[in-house]
Amino acid sequence: MELLANPFYETAFVLLVSAIIGAIGLRLRQPLIVTFIAVGILVGPSVLGWITPSEEMELFAHLGISLLLFVVGLKLDLHLIRSMGLVALATGLGQVAFTSIVGFLLALLLGSAPLTALYIAVALTFSSTIIVVKLLSDKREIDSLHGRIALGFLIVQDLVVVLVMIGLSALGSEGNLSLGMTLLQILLKGGLLLLGVGALMVAVLPKLLNYLAKSQELLLVFAIAWAVSLAALSEILGFSTEVGAFLAGISLASTSYREAIGARLVSIRDFLLLFFFVNLGSQLDLSLLGAQIGPALVLSLFVLIGNPAIVMAIMGYMGYRKRTGLLAGLTVAQISEFSLILAALGLNLGHISEETVGLITLVGLITIGLSTYLILYSHVLYERLSPALSIFERQIPHREEADDADYGAAGADVIVYGLGRYGGWLVNSLASKGLEVHGVDFDPENVRRWRRQGFSAHYGDAEDPEYPSHLALSTVKWVISSIPGIEVNRTLLHALQYHGYQGKLAVTVHNDQEDAVFQTSEVDLILRPFVDAAEQAADELVQILRPRPGER
Repeated sequence: MELLANPFYETAFVLLVSAIIGAIGLRLRQPLIVTFIAVGILVGPSVLGWITPSEEMELFAHLGISLLLFVVGLKLDLHLIRSMGLVALATGLGQVAFTSIVGFLLALLLGSAPLTALYIAVALTFSSTIIVVKLLSDKREIDSLHGRIALGFLIVQDLVVVLVMIGLSALGSEGNLSLGMTLLQILLKGGLLLLGVGALMVAVLPKLLNYLAKSQELLLVFAIAWAVSLAALSEILGFSTEVGAFLAGISLASTSYREAIGARLVSIRDFLLLFFFVNLGSQLDLSLLGAQIGPALVLSLFVLIGNPAIVMAIMGYMGYRKRTGLLAGLTVAQISEFSLILAALGLNLGHISEETVGLITLVGLITIGLSTYLILYSHVLYERLSPALSIFERQIPHREEADDADYGAAGADVIVYGLGRYGGWLVNSLASKGLEVHGVDFDPENVRRWRRQGFSAHYGDAEDPEYPSHLALSTVKWVISSIPGIEVNRTLLHALQYHGYQGKLAVTVHNDQEDAVFQTSEVDLILRPFVDAAEQAADELVQILRPRPGER
């Protein structure tokens, strides 16, 4: 189609097709990520041939990737990196080593030559940070314990893949001395990059942001410029754009403007990421896939089962619960866009054939598609598999049990799930009226913040059916969920009933659909944050708990 040679027309066409196919996918309850990749395949060279991968598409895709990792970095601080560093490093390197070794042996058994098997093994090793972070963000789990751990080991993978690609490039051209010198240069460049950003964090960025914050528009423009510029610098130095953009976000995470910046960037990020997924789909060459279906299925099963299993084994050994291990492990059940880039590199260097590129591409299609569903329905999957997963959990999962020991809600009158803005106001209001209140949140940093303020708080997830067993429910008169959502509150209700809770339950609703569902359920009180202030809700709860004389 000659008309689509114009970049503006091509962009308009892609947006229109994405909206139409996205609406159909929504109707069929398909994830948007899978839908947009399908759009790329449909309109790309492999099927209809209406568009081809272009510089404009790649530019939008790179901008989306940079903003995605920047927003994630904004949510982190140095304390979190220190607390999650050990498990991220152990899990990331452990999974890389396991998948590389077993993947290499598996590729040899499937008839590949040693060098080809090496490329296949490395391609199976790395998971897609972009796809995982997008899915966890959509599920609002990026701040959960398993989300933070997953993000940590995905960043470790991104750093490893840079070193691997450098090594393979050197293997194809120059000798071992060149490889050693190249690695040394990368380490020096990385050190200088960290020192430079650290100096700016201390001496320049806080004052600069205070000045720019006088204009919200200018603050937003600077944030985008900072994210993209550091991503570009990172790539120039030999790292990936993801590493630079993530570092840019971390550099602003300790400032008081991170929430304002993050909130305004979300819509821009989601818009630009559409082009990443469409572009990814349009680059897939389906003509190379036919003869590789058998080996691809074997390797895909290994990635879908083996990668999560090794993550669960490592996390279980380190003292995490099986649920945390599974939810984190499912994030590595796919191969990365880096895997396709690696395959292209190997083809250019003459190390592998087009058939091998087709094999890696097909594994990518299968694992990205299926892992999207695994992550989206991870809680349902855990409920089904929970009994069989006990082999991945120590008898006492000490890393999480240590926090449970002193915060079991003993003696509490009220338990509040969700310590965000509305839930936090409820906790403060109820505590000020003399009630013993215990807070529960799935963000470990949020829990620590409340504990530092002197409140009883505990790490936990409302969608964890086993979690109420860790709470002393005998004295509790009310459990309040400040977390909106039909499924999450249904899960909480059933879990409380299963563990013998005899008190009352209040849930928070944000729309008429949720309101209608819970009006006919076993919920005792419905809270509406956009109608009722937290103080009013607290007064109503106190009145029910402590009726006036003569009232029942």
